Amino acid sequence: MKLNALAKAITLATVLSTTSFAALAADIPLSATVEADKVTTKVISVDAANHQVVLEGAEGKPVHVQLSDKAKNLGNLKAGDKVDIEVQRSVAAYLDTDVDKGLPGSVERSGELRKAPGSDNPGGEAFRQVQVQLKITKIDLKKNQVTLENPSGQSKTLDVKRPEIQAKLKDLKEGQSVIVTYTDILKVTSEHES
Repeated sequence: MKLNALAKAITLATVLSTTSFAALAADIPLSATVEADKVTTKVISVDAANHQVVLEGAEGKPVHVQLSDKAKNLGNLKAGDKVDIEVQRSVAAYLDTDVDKGLPGSVERSGELRKAPGSDNPGGEAFRQVQVQLKITKIDLKKNQVTLENPSGQSKTLDVKRPEIQAKLKDLKEGQSVIVTYTDILKVTSEHES
């Protein structure tokens, strides 16, 4: 993945959750990962009136894509046009140092950005971010395990395998929260074949 795309994904994720991360400024980062995939394909057919596009999938098999009525400029997309689809996914986990924060919860945000008005080529970016607060209900230092409770009241015990996270287990307390932020960014660009 290009460094520019990675920087853009991290910047967007940070901007989208400024309120959340500002509250976490004194909290302890536990882990963060970023993954990206990019696929270049071509358009087989377009039904702009019904917001449907057929793309060339693996081994040339058609992939039918139903778009919402928010998709604009589909009439400008033609068979043979090139389409780049990029998906960036990040997961960041922070330890909330406020023990008396309360019950676990979750927040979801989403949005989209389209090409500028008047652009000939359809495309744009969309994001979805989910932030989940998980409550620590049990810590087993000998087994390197942490039991977390989700907003629905279900518990799951996790084996902590990374040595740098295992070293932080001794600083955890039951009742603290782990806040996990999942961010997905989808970027679609198209260009007409010559």
